[in-house]
Amino acid sequence: MSEKIAVGIDVAKATLDVAFGVAGSVTTYPNTPAGHEELLTALAECQVDLVVLEATGSYEAAAGCALQSAGYAVAIVNPRQARDFAKAMGNLAKTDRIDARALAQLAQVLAQRSDRDKIVKILPSPLQQELQALVARRRQIVTLLTSERQRLGISHEAVRGSLTAVIEVLQGQLKAVEAALAKHVKAHHTGLVELLSSVRGVGPATVATLIADVPELGKLTRREVSALIGVAPFNRDSGAFRGKRMIFGGRAAVRRMLYMATLAAVRFNPVIGAFYHRLVATGKPNKVVLVACMRKLLTILNAIAKTGKPWDESIHTA
Repeated sequence: MSEKIAVGIDVAKATLDVAFGVAGSVTTYPNTPAGHEELLTALAECQVDLVVLEATGSYEAAAGCALQSAGYAVAIVNPRQARDFAKAMGNLAKTDRIDARALAQLAQVLAQRSDRDKIVKILPSPLQQELQALVARRRQIVTLLTSERQRLGISHEAVRGSLTAVIEVLQGQLKAVEAALAKHVKAHHTGLVELLSSVRGVGPATVATLIADVPELGKLTRREVSALIGVAPFNRDSGAFRGKRMIFGGRAAVRRMLYMATLAAVRFNPVIGAFYHRLVATGKPNKVVLVACMRKLLTILNAIAKTGKPWDESIHTA
């Protein structure tokens, strides 16, 4: 039996540059269904240990799903992390073929880790991809509405009619997308929606974002889910220096939605409100307090999803 290889795939809108092992060939395939079939045919002749792709704004999704459906272990990595690894390995130049080979090197390293099962990404099902698209579209429309409303406030009278008309169109589209979101989650995620919605301060948009963008919810520990979203502080120490612990990385879109939910929870959820005021009384900066509240709210939602038990103030007060 031939030795297992690690495969690196540099993803572009139109092409996939595939490195068949660290020292193997690099071949370019179209990033199309036909190209994915060609790739699967080529991989069938190899013993594949792990496939690593870069996250490139959803251009990797179809290829990743095809690979996973064929039974391959697939990890999708952050482009910044992949580039940092390439530099650390001495790959200062950057081309698609070099990047593919660097990703194969990264795949080889990741495949040897004892916790590789956490690295291998469970790609979203077609239903979840539909929900993710609706959540992303709602986010885009809200951003556009905010921009147009800000322009309206400082605009000349000559363009206010145009701005008002665009705002009305966007408001109509927002209602349509939110109706589609509500219909989708009611049809496919009723149980989880009812569980998460039992927490005061957590509204439909937050619930939809969590279901769409955090499929791991309820499957991770509180520390793991906090790190995944980017609300877990990390040490910044070196030698005798003790730096301020900071949060970074994670899923920014989820974190923004969680922030808005936390602001509501501080006002209307007795547990989060009491936690907030207790930390404020210790003199901690407001930003630090809010991040701590975000982390607590997230861990509560994670526990509810894990246990299948709705909000119970007596359990979550501690």
